[in-house]
Formats: sequence, C-alpha cells, structure tokens
Amino acid sequence: MSRPLVLVLGDQLTPTLASLRDPPDGAVVALCEVAAEGTYVPHHPQKIALILAAMRHFAAELRDRGFRVHYSALDDADNAQGLIQEAERLAALYGCDEIQVMRPGEWRLWQAMHERVRAALPWRLLEDDRFYTTPDDFAAWARGRKSLRLEYFYREQRRRTGLLMEDDQPAGGQWNFDHDNREPLPESLTAPEPPHHRRDAVTEEVLALVAEHFGDHFGSLEGFHWPVTRRQALVDLRHFIQHLLPEFGRYQDAISDVEPFLFHSRLAAALNLGLLSPREVCEAAEREYLEGHAPLNSVEGFIRQILGWREYVRGLYWTRMPDYKTGNALGAEGDLPACYWSGDTELRCLARAIEMTRDNAYAHHIQRLMVTGNIALLCDVSPEALCDWYLAVYADACEWVELPNTLGMVLHADGGLMGSKPYCASGKYIDRMSDHCRHCRFDPKRVTGDDACPLNSLYWRFLERHAETLSANPRMKLIYGSLARMSDEKRSAMREQAEAFLAALPRSSAWRQAGDVEERRRHLAGYRTTRQEETP
Repeated sequence: MSRPLVLVLGDQLTPTLASLRDPPDGAVVALCEVAAEGTYVPHHPQKIALILAAMRHFAAELRDRGFRVHYSALDDADNAQGLIQEAERLAALYGCDEIQVMRPGEWRLWQAMHERVRAALPWRLLEDDRFYTTPDDFAAWARGRKSLRLEYFYREQRRRTGLLMEDDQPAGGQWNFDHDNREPLPESLTAPEPPHHRRDAVTEEVLALVAEHFGDHFGSLEGFHWPVTRRQALVDLRHFIQHLLPEFGRYQDAISDVEPFLFHSRLAAALNLGLLSPREVCEAAEREYLEGHAPLNSVEGFIRQILGWREYVRGLYWTRMPDYKTGNALGAEGDLPACYWSGDTELRCLARAIEMTRDNAYAHHIQRLMVTGNIALLCDVSPEALCDWYLAVYADACEWVELPNTLGMVLHADGGLMGSKPYCASGKYIDRMSDHCRHCRFDPKRVTGDDACPLNSLYWRFLERHAETLSANPRMKLIYGSLARMSDEKRSAMREQAEAFLAALPRSSAWRQAGDVEERRRHLAGYRTTRQEETP
C-alpha cells in the first residue's frame, strides 16, 4: 500500500485541498516552518506571523479531523530549515514512498519540486483546483491572441461562470463600471474600522517567535490583526459585505492621509492562504447586488478584481515564467530609494504609504500602483528591486500575483503585455485623488522651483526619456502633444529639476537591508544546537 507524505504549504490551508480529499490510510500530512521561506526576501514580520499562525491552526484542525499530521516548527532541533530538504527528511523518517504536493505559489518552488520528480524518493505534483481557472485554461485562452488584455479574459469568465449575467448579457447592460469608481474621499466620510481578532495562545506564541527571529525585518508586529483561521476570515468577509461593499466601488481609487483601509476588503491574504475561496467571496458579493443591498458598480468592480484580475495575473505568471521575471522593457536599472525602507522622505504621499505598509503589512491597490509604484517608475527603479520589495512588505504578496502586478502593470517592464500604456502620473493625480498634498511641503501645481512637487518634473522627464518607445502609443498621443508644444526653455528647466532630485535621492543598493540573512540563519542554527544540548 502506498504511504505518501502529503506536504501542505503555507498558502494551501484549505480542508478540501486536492491532496487531502482521499489520502491512503498510511499517509502522513506534513506542514513545515522553515527559515529559508522567511528570509529569501526579508518578509514583513506580520506576513510571516500570519502564515505561521494560520498553518498551526490548520494543522490542529486536520488532527481533529483524524489526519496523521507532522508539524515542523521553526525552532525544532532537527528542522532542516529548507522546504525540499525538510519534506524529504520527514518522508524518510516515516518510511514514505513518495511526496505529494499541490502546485506551489512560486516558480522557484515548482522548479525545485520538478527536479525531484524522478528522484529515488519521487515527488508527485498535483494541480491546484481552488481557482476558477488552471494555467492550462489560461494558455488555451491566450493561444493565437495578439493581445492578452484583461477585459477580454474577464468577459469570458463572466460568461463561463454566469456571475452578474442576465441570460447572455452583463447585468446593467455593460461589462465594466470603472467610470463610476473614481471619486475622491469626502472630508466628512469615515470608513468603518476592520475587525480585531482575538489572539489565542497559538497566535501569541507565533508572534513571540517571529519577533525573536525576524524582528530585524522591515515592519512592525504591533498592529497585527490578520485572520489566522477560517472562522476569522469569514468574520472579515461578512464585515466587508455588510459595511464596506456598498461604498467600495465609488471610493476604490481614493487615498486618505489617515485611513489605511478605507472601503477595501483586505481579503486577499485570506484568499491567497486558502482560508476563503474565490467562489464563495464572489457569490457573496453577487448576492448583495441581487438582494438590493449593494450597487452594481461596487459589486462588479469587486468581482472583477477576483474573477478577472486575480485569475488573469495567475494565468499570465504560470504561462510566461521563468522568462517573465527578467523583463525590463524600459531599461530601468536604479536601486530602490532608501526611503522605501525608512519612510524618511518629504513627499507626503510616499511617506504615508511607507508608514502604513510598515504598520499594517498592507497598502491598497491605488497606493501601490499610483504612489509607491508610480514613484519607482519615474525614478527608474529596476524591476527586480521593486518586485523584491513588494514581495517582502505586503501580507498578501505571493509571487504569482505580486510579480505580474509589479513588473507588468506598475513598471510596464513586460513591454505592454499586460497594459497598453504605463501607469505614470504627475502630482496632479495625487492631489485629485487624496488629501496628502495639503499636508505636504511641495505644491502639486508647480513644476519647477524649490516648492514644486518632484513628481511633476519626474513625470515629464519620464515621457521625454521614453518618447521613442511610447510616443506612438494612441493612448499617449495627447500627452505627447502637450510635451511637443512646450518651449525648449521650459523642457530644459523641468529636466534639470528632475535630474537634481534624482541625483540627491538616497538609494538602497542592498534590498535585503533588514539585517543579514546568513547571520539570522547562523543564529537559528545556534538556537537549535542549544536546544539539542538541553534535551536529556
């Protein structure tokens, strides 16, 4: 009889997982905390704590359901501290004849597992069927298409699932209600606070462990309030549906100087870990529209993020890797500005985005796209540097979703595969969609001078620098027309202003600024040695 080791990864915390549906009697289910997965980029402490606490609670749930579970804790004396090595150690320990695992969320792990398929102790890889589509489904859709635009993929998904459809037509007579979803936040409006989940002994133990071993990473553990069980994730879903969804659409592009969450769901982390399913989330939102509790523009905008965008970027990732990760169509080679780690900048919009990220391991999509992303784009930050930063600092950042969003949408480094034009903007956009500028020493209406917003001159410098590549783009014809009508004197002054800002901008050449990775691993090895010496 087969005796597999069923390896469950930290983003696979779903009881109906393909590998858990009908395991043979001799199967051992393994969940492994390993140092390597916390340090290959310096993940935010809240992100590490979320994953480890959720894994520990899920392991307890599996035991209660009768599974034979081995849980490798980070500080176990015999932990190999690498996922492949630890899984193979456990398989040998239990006399297993193969290792079963579902598709991981990162190419690097997928590749490492594929290399072990024909090993003496073989790995068997299963498809992840928790999404609406598989990578093969996306590849079939993409085959023969000149353009892989989200809108076409999304419409097919709506037809296939029936979500927000009336017979064969979209609800409300149109597929997309984006034009209704671009309002700035009124001064008088305050968003409800998110739920604060009780920390049980398991979560408290994890927070202490993370503080000890990853406390030198960027980010604070103080405000940790992520859901670490399915029950807590369902509380967050109900809170969003009842209190936030009605206003989600209207204000989804708004930015606040003081409110980090606004009307956004904050469900991505729970979805990515498997505590919630995309189907139940989309269907819950659709019910609110059908029952008259939420407007169509909000519900459609939210469903598009999950049924459309989330599935689209995952398909793009798996069908374009590993080459996709090396894309750099605009030739950006700059290091990350040091303020992305410290928050020390006079640009109020950037400082607040960094501070909110530090405190919450979260920033909503417009902060990521139009503040941290836009500024990195205008400052010629290399795709590798920014992708590593986003992967490190956000609790919901799995590479399959983070990489296409950052490299493709934010930096236009895939040459326009995802987006028809770069999402670059001047200070006027930030002023229109946020209240940051009233607290900033820079004036968003000025392009040159000591008090001019740096984003303005950086924006025009970016357009000049990439005119050969971008000026023929139909969606950028108007803005390049404006640039062409400017006097040489004005263009020269803007260029000088931008170059002076960039020359004075402190950069961080080491993206692993948050402590020395090897030193942390040596510390952990020393801790294990001490534990072994203390064990009778």
